[in-house]
Amino acid sequence: MDIQRKGRNARYSQCVRFNECIETSGIVARDPDLGIAEQTRDVLEQLEALLDLAGVDKSRLIRVQIWLADMAEFDAMNSVYDAWVDPQQPPARACVGAALADSRYRLEIQASAVA
Repeated sequence: MDIQRKGRNARYSQCVRFNECIETSGIVARDPDLGIAEQTRDVLEQLEALLDLAGVDKSRLIRVQIWLADMAEFDAMNSVYDAWVDPQQPPARACVGAALADSRYRLEIQASAVA
C-alpha cells in the first residue's frame, strides 16, 4: 500500500494517490482578482496538471466538488466547466455556495479520480 503525495508542504499535499484512488486538495485561482470565468479556467487547468502528476487525465475523474462564493455566478462558471468536462465521461458533481478563505476567490474545486 503505497501513498504518493505530490506538491506537498507542511500543511497539505496538492494531490494524493493511494493505489488507484486519487484525491486533490481544494484548488483556487492563482490570481484571485480575475473574474469567475477566468478563475474557473485557471482552476481547471491546475486540476488537469494535478491529474497529470498522478498519471491520469480528466476522463478518470469520478467526483468534482465546487464551492462558489456567489451562486449568482453559477451559469458563468458552468459555461466554462461544460466546455472543459469530458461529455462522454462526466464525473459526479456537487456545487454549493460557500464563503471562501479570501473574499476575492470566486470558487474552489476539489476532485477525486481513479487510475
